[in-house]
Amino acid sequence: MSDIVRESVAGRVALLEMRRPPNNFFDEVLLTELADALLALDDEKDVTSVVLCAQGKHFCAGADLRGVGESGIRRIYRQAFRLFSGRKPVVAAVQGGAIGGGLGLAMSADFRIAAPGARLTANFARLGFHQGFALSVTLPRTVGPQRAQELLYTGRSVDGQEAVAMGLCDAVADDPREAAIEFATRIAAAAPLSVPSIRATLRRSLVSEVSAALDCEAAAQAALLETADFAEGIAASIEKRPPHFVGS
Repeated sequence: MSDIVRESVAGRVALLEMRRPPNNFFDEVLLTELADALLALDDEKDVTSVVLCAQGKHFCAGADLRGVGESGIRRIYRQAFRLFSGRKPVVAAVQGGAIGGGLGLAMSADFRIAAPGARLTANFARLGFHQGFALSVTLPRTVGPQRAQELLYTGRSVDGQEAVAMGLCDAVADDPREAAIEFATRIAAAAPLSVPSIRATLRRSLVSEVSAALDCEAAAQAALLETADFAEGIAASIEKRPPHFVGS
């Protein structure tokens, strides 16, 4: 069975739901299925906008990198890039955590609706790792370079309210899925030929920057995979304690 379920909702809106609850960790298989489903919507004339959501406690708690080296990371990011290349606007509904690569996945969407208690974090530095999923591009584009630096250097979390205040999310709602559907329905009420054309113009430079960023991020992440600090960061996260990094 696929981990991605596609449903139709009223008003030219398609819903893509990830189903790996409770955490919805992604790997190459999940991103491939998601990219396939998203790009298939480009050929559906009765779909103008898309809602990206997830089943379970968290929107996406990050990547499953067990046994993955540099070549595996690059394969994952080839699929991640495909998510930026679709033609239809995407609204992400974020409940629970959008953590690390999960935040990167949310940032591939045009808009994000978060629950008040959502937890959005680029926690890579707290794991002894380097950011990925094109956050090097999408985060500063969205919240500005200074705020992006702060979030990446500290790895701190922000909730739904703060995410809206800094521009990381577009709205906060107790039911982010329903709010995302309402948002996507407003987009879908516009001319179905105009919206993808406008989107392609607005995102033209983003797509090329994402491609270059994913290549650099994959190399930087691969260089840190075997370090003692990365092992300590993962162990500390699992054990729910502060990490003790040694710089090696």
